[in-house]
Amino acid sequence: MTSAPLAERITAPSGPLFFPVTAFGPDGGLDLDAYRTHVRQGVEAGAAAVFACCGTGEFHALTPEEFEVCVRAAVEETAGRVPVVAGAGYGTALAVRHARLAEAAGADGLLAMPPYLVVAGQEGLVRHYRELAAATSLPVIVYQRDNAVFTPQSVVELARTDGIVGLKDGLGDLDLVQRIISAVRTALPGGDFLYFNGLPTAEQTQLAYRALGVTLYSSAAFCFAPEIALAFHRALRTGDDALAHRLLDGFYRPFVELRAQGRGYAVALVKAGVRLRGLDVGEVRTPLQEPAEDHVKQLARIIERGYALLDAEAEAEPVAESDVESVAGEGK
Repeated sequence: MTSAPLAERITAPSGPLFFPVTAFGPDGGLDLDAYRTHVRQGVEAGAAAVFACCGTGEFHALTPEEFEVCVRAAVEETAGRVPVVAGAGYGTALAVRHARLAEAAGADGLLAMPPYLVVAGQEGLVRHYRELAAATSLPVIVYQRDNAVFTPQSVVELARTDGIVGLKDGLGDLDLVQRIISAVRTALPGGDFLYFNGLPTAEQTQLAYRALGVTLYSSAAFCFAPEIALAFHRALRTGDDALAHRLLDGFYRPFVELRAQGRGYAVALVKAGVRLRGLDVGEVRTPLQEPAEDHVKQLARIIERGYALLDAEAEAEPVAESDVESVAGEGK
């Protein structure tokens, strides 16, 4: 079942989906001022939605009380301009608690993270997400990855569930994604179930996902390089594959290769990037650790190269026809 208001707002082609980091101070506690600034800057830069306290936001490291405070702050900073979707996870009881806290804080939807640790069967997974969906009035997007991988028939059952509106794929098995889309389309013709590319640095694979009809994707790079993320998003929307390829080759692929050099870098490198761009959001919480100093220097060079590509693109833009006519007229 799809929640039309959220679906309509989240699929508007205005920009990438923003997954803000959670800011911590020198004492390790929440830095709400920095967090609010980070969320506000992302919305003002052109994010289509804010996914608060999810993977990039270190959901795993937050207490339920901190989670509620951050979701509420994100809701206040967006001020209704874009939807706020909050993470919810662990076992069913804690996931339900997070869902109710998010609803109380004013969130527009939930991203249901995989259950903690256990590897469950399909029946148990479906029951888990159905109980979560029934706990609040918030629409739920189910996150497929790690220990929560679904058969096409299980996704059909989820899509038939009141309150479950979409699937975010963090597995990257395109054959499975295609079979899931086909199964849901066959079982629920005319439905508008949502699909998201949820791989880390999703831009790297988005051309392939787009071929399957999956246009929504999470953008971790938007946290620290919003102009680059927006340019890539615009290139996909307008079919400018040449620009998309230049950004993939000069920015995204080097970033992905750097990310692969350390465990937890899908979060730690993003946070380092935000700091490099001038906003002190603090370090990651344990058990994650900070990137090596040399890797941060490499990240700085990758970001610089990405912005240089944008500058070169701007300089190479063709002169508008009206400008050509104006110049020609001046020469008469």
